[in-house]
Amino acid sequence: MKDIIRAMDGLPKWAKVILALPVLDIVWAVYRLCRSIDKKSALGIILAILMLIFCPVIFWLVDIITILVWDKVVWID
Repeated sequence: MKDIIRAMDGLPKWAKVILALPVLDIVWAVYRLCRSIDKKSALGIILAILMLIFCPVIFWLVDIITILVWDKVVWID
C-alpha cells in the first residue's frame, strides 16, 4: 500500500491532472481507498468504497482543482 501511495504522491503535477480527468479519475478513488486502508481508517475505507461505486465522475473537477492549487488530492485523513 505504501508503495502505491508514494508513487502517486511522487507523480509530477501534469500527470496527476491527467489522472484526474473524468474517466481516469477512478485512479484517485483507488488511491483514497489505499490511503485509508494504510491508515486503518474505517470511515475513510467506507467513504472511499462508496466513492468508487457511486460517484467517481463527480469528483474529477474537485480533484483537478485541488491538484492545481495544493498539488495533492484532498482526503479526510
